[in-house]
Amino acid sequence: MTEERTTINVLLCRAGQRAEMIEMEDSLETMQKLVGGLIEEYMPFEDDVALVCNDEGKMRGMPLNRAIEGEDGKILDVIAGDFFICYAPIESERFLSLPPELEKKYKEKFYWPEQIFMKNGEGLKAVKYNPEFREQEARMLRGER
Repeated sequence: MTEERTTINVLLCRAGQRAEMIEMEDSLETMQKLVGGLIEEYMPFEDDVALVCNDEGKMRGMPLNRAIEGEDGKILDVIAGDFFICYAPIESERFLSLPPELEKKYKEKFYWPEQIFMKNGEGLKAVKYNPEFREQEARMLRGER
């Protein structure tokens, strides 16, 4: 008997790109492919959501992606590499699709990519940016139109 494969809707955050809702197969293989290796479940938020990222993203030198901020706005952590956010209520044994209200909340929070800086001994600073403008700037510097 083969196990029936299901899909879930998650918020995918790729480094340097806008966050987007995607439908993905609910399998370990698909999750590992999305994050580029072994997965780690990280739950830094009060909501029942999991941020699923590469367990070795920082050690492997993956590009810095998005900052995780505390209630006071200070950066608690920076996620390296691509990650996704899904619904993960404590009573569930599986990751689930984000409900509409959480989809909206986390899409607004993580929509724009960020560039992470060290700010003159004051710690890290994350600055959101529009990736399309970055590409236009790069073309202009190369003398292209």
